[in-house]
Amino acid sequence: MRFAIFGTGGVGGYFGGRLAEAGEDLTFIARGAHLEAIRKRGLAVDSVAGDFRVFPAQATDDPAAVGPVDAVVVSVKAWQVPEAAKAIATFLPGDGVAIPLENGVEAPDQLAAELGTDRVLPGLCKIVSFIAAPGVVRHAGVEPSLAFGEMTGGTSPRVDRLREAFRRCRGVTVEAPDDVRVALWQKFVFIAAFSGVGSLSRSDAGAIRSTPQTRAMLRECMRETQEVGRARGVPIPPDTFEKTFAFFERQIPPDATSSMQRDVQEGRPSELENQTGAVVRLGREAGVPTPVNDFLYAALLPQENRARSISGSSGSSSSRA
Repeated sequence: MRFAIFGTGGVGGYFGGRLAEAGEDLTFIARGAHLEAIRKRGLAVDSVAGDFRVFPAQATDDPAAVGPVDAVVVSVKAWQVPEAAKAIATFLPGDGVAIPLENGVEAPDQLAAELGTDRVLPGLCKIVSFIAAPGVVRHAGVEPSLAFGEMTGGTSPRVDRLREAFRRCRGVTVEAPDDVRVALWQKFVFIAAFSGVGSLSRSDAGAIRSTPQTRAMLRECMRETQEVGRARGVPIPPDTFEKTFAFFERQIPPDATSSMQRDVQEGRPSELENQTGAVVRLGREAGVPTPVNDFLYAALLPQENRARSISGSSGSSSSRA
């Protein structure tokens, strides 16, 4: 199969690297010093599941140069999805599919608005990974897993074929949820809370767990997000936030931070609108109070506006998930 990875950061670099290691025909779409390093030295992945290097690696910063692919894994920042969708439309054929792996719950609909519902397979991943240096991705924790499926739920021959491609990869677990919407919201319950509390407290998972106040705040953020999803008609099991909190307690490395938190701490535009801001906005639309998320969003918003003003990034502070 032919794949493209649109956004070769911690997520796209890891899963794209595993596909390339397994022998799939794959092109990385990257930019800047990271792209140049990949072109010269290949993509190195330092992983707790086994280090490897993809060399030579096909890489470009021009989506138009990719050519037709069977699937494009969309792994840009969530706030970049609408722009990425326009670029993907230039090379994704009519029978090709886009698999978004962004944090949040709105990327599938944003892609579908540009590409059409039949060319989007909603997806999500679980991994702690990031760019450690140009041309180097570090997988620091959590067993890497993927899940994706049809927009209407369930599976199909094309979903099965893509799952088999990922199952041939070393260091990747492929999940097959009955309803990918539920899986997306179950992850959202975790990541929105971890990102929001971590970004405001500037604390890693271990410090959040060991401090009663932030521990309680995280738990309540998870509960609020679960209730927003249920109010919007997603059949999330009522014990999701309890199970998610237990997952955070037992499986997240103590030194782990979210990508949103790292962006906030570095003064870069972040996924605030796509995570905490989305819980607030979607909750308001559904009539569900979200007081803890409201507080986190209000406290983080001035810095987000400043980061976007400095960088010139597009995106207002009133939308995103």
